[in-house]
Amino acid sequence: MKYFPILNTLRAYRLETGRDDLIAAITVTIMLIPQSLAYAMLAGLPPKIGLYSSILPLMFYAVFGTSGSLAVGPVAVVALMTSAAIGEVASIGQYSSVEVAITLASLSGIILIIMGLFRMGFIVNFISRSVTEGFIIASAILIAFSQLKHILGIKMTGHNLYEMVVSLVTHITELHLPTFLLGGTVLIVLLITKPLTRYFSPKLNLINKWQDFLPRAIPAIMVIITILIMNFSNIGNYNIDIVGLIPNGIFDIQLISFNDSLFELLIIPAALLSIVGYVESISVASRFAAKTRTHIDPNNELIGLGAANIGSSLSGGMPVTGGFSRSVVNFNAGSKTPLSGVYSACFITILVSGFMGFLEQLPKATLAAAIIAAVIGLIDIKKLKAIWEYSKSDFILMLITILVTLFFGVETGISTGIILSIFMYLYLTSKPHMAIIGQVPGTEHFRNVLRHEVQTIPEIIGIRIDERLYFANASYLEQELFHLVSKNQLIEHCILMFSGVSDVDASALESLEKIHEQLTDIGITLHLSEVKGPVMDKLRSTNLVKHLNGHIHLSHFQAVKELSAKYDSHKAESDVYETNLNPFK
Repeated sequence: MKYFPILNTLRAYRLETGRDDLIAAITVTIMLIPQSLAYAMLAGLPPKIGLYSSILPLMFYAVFGTSGSLAVGPVAVVALMTSAAIGEVASIGQYSSVEVAITLASLSGIILIIMGLFRMGFIVNFISRSVTEGFIIASAILIAFSQLKHILGIKMTGHNLYEMVVSLVTHITELHLPTFLLGGTVLIVLLITKPLTRYFSPKLNLINKWQDFLPRAIPAIMVIITILIMNFSNIGNYNIDIVGLIPNGIFDIQLISFNDSLFELLIIPAALLSIVGYVESISVASRFAAKTRTHIDPNNELIGLGAANIGSSLSGGMPVTGGFSRSVVNFNAGSKTPLSGVYSACFITILVSGFMGFLEQLPKATLAAAIIAAVIGLIDIKKLKAIWEYSKSDFILMLITILVTLFFGVETGISTGIILSIFMYLYLTSKPHMAIIGQVPGTEHFRNVLRHEVQTIPEIIGIRIDERLYFANASYLEQELFHLVSKNQLIEHCILMFSGVSDVDASALESLEKIHEQLTDIGITLHLSEVKGPVMDKLRSTNLVKHLNGHIHLSHFQAVKELSAKYDSHKAESDVYETNLNPFK
């Protein structure tokens, strides 16, 4: 039951739920067809691969996934990463692009399932949101540039922004005007549809559901219109590049081929792709779970996405993940369970079984325009500005990720971002925030002396530590605390307020024991206050607690009250620390 959420779904399934899922499936299928074709083309694969990647993955996710709104399939960022991996392996010349894509999907599926079984969903928490946003923005720019060749009707190469721009400038004189007019017109229509729909919706009394659905249905409508134009006008005589004949018929099951040399080439791209795909998918699923007040299991989501990728490889498809735009349409269309994906898969199966001939005259410029229109929305300038205003360090992290991705490629960009995320985490936690605290007059509260008017006692120093204590910050804790306490000759008691300490590992414990020994040597008594239960459970049997020359107090107020009773200075007017005395500012 735990690993097969579909059983719970089937047990509670009702006729009205099935009706809602069916309506949502029809809506998503309309959007999924042009997107699947376009993202396969973006990955450098035959368009039919995109459709093959939208059948078994939807069914497999329905069995193992927990989100009722997540729509799984090819997405822009994953398609770009697939294209980059294909480009690197293609230089060897031993493997076809389709073979690489299938192997990449199977490897990604295996990695995700292993992560799910070992409950490793927490790993993505180490990737800064700034890195993810920066990578998505850079990928959107690369994707848009990569599709200009289909809009302009020119030959253009390159795997990074510099190479693409140079190639574009070199070949711009080869501009194919009919292709440009067709692709440019489709792109303009796609870009203005959303703002026009928002503007006219109040005048036409459109409900929110239709306001969201209409702009997302336009790509499918433009596919139909441009196919009709190509078939019933003489524009087809102007050598506009088309998708071409896609044979009818369902895919053949592809058994996973364990090619050691190909696995070795793709293991790192597959790992990066798995992480990026999961981050995008879990963020989308979590958003809709909050709206519907339902629960998603991150580890089950890993297994569900892994199974979806295994399904894609079995059907000869490319790597997949949960897509934001399709999931929004799925949610707004009323999807209640993952079974809506099964219905979508059935509709696509019917299409590939007998109606592929209709897509033969589809211009590649139409698909390119659909891709560009989709990814432009990912370039969020307002978010960049907001991050700059809130945190300069996060903005710099995002900017580095964007620049490295643009000029050195997607794999280098996301790898650099992940490494920087971990480095920043270690750097920030290696210097835990500590504050000298004093009592807010008339209360039992203690606050930072730099931020509040507080009362302090010369013989007693209270220090609040606001970070878990572990090997990376153990030496810093030891050095800074002893430096602070030892330079003030009046101090007789040091109270460490542990309200913000969630854990103490072995290295930090050793540092605390050294601090205790050093303070004892200079005649200062060490006390602890407000130690959390789990931390106290770990410390209780240690030498630190057994030989502590002071006491462990339930509250900091209680500690100060007991210790201050012996000092006459407590009866006089209390001293207030000057802000320049705190070394932790």
